[in-house]
Amino acid sequence: MALQNRVTPFGELVAYQARGLVYGNRGCLHDDRGRIRRQWAVRRWIACRLEFRGWHRSPLLQPGKFTELFFLDEATAFAAGHRPCALCRREDYVRFCDVWRQNHRDPVGADAIDLHLHSERIDAPMRDRRLHRVDLDDLPDGAFVAEDNEAWLVLGSNLLRWTPAGYAERRRRRSGIASLLTPPSLVDVFRSDWSPVVPFLHPTAGA
Repeated sequence: MALQNRVTPFGELVAYQARGLVYGNRGCLHDDRGRIRRQWAVRRWIACRLEFRGWHRSPLLQPGKFTELFFLDEATAFAAGHRPCALCRREDYVRFCDVWRQNHRDPVGADAIDLHLHSERIDAPMRDRRLHRVDLDDLPDGAFVAEDNEAWLVLGSNLLRWTPAGYAERRRRRSGIASLLTPPSLVDVFRSDWSPVVPFLHPTAGA
């Protein structure tokens, strides 16, 4: 039976048998029976390597432990509002902070960054996902937009529809205003020619 720990670009948790290419967490979201009870427990939403120092936890979703999350790729993790882990992806995290420093007057550090990102991904009064109105022509590759209640990846002149198994239908990128899923501060990272140690895009993006 598939666990409900695959993360969509909307930040929602769904059940799917494949684990994806990027790992992460946002605290303990499940109860003692492994059932998802909340969407987040802390503001520190991170994206990690699938393997690091041989660490391995089995079974998953153990009582009282953080909920192991899986993303199709790095672009999906960013869309959901996760940033690079400062431990298993130290080089990525340092480069991420350098980009952040160029674009923000906020203090640079995990706590300050996570607080800022939480305000971009969550509508505090509603405790729901926050969307941002942007010009679709201005978005770099890797950003996600919401159309027809689905998530679409911006890639060149196309939009690719996200699914848990990979990218499917393609549309031509149109001009106009779009609903941006990826937090704006993370979109700025893409403009810096971001090249992470984890897979940025699933292979189906190039199919």
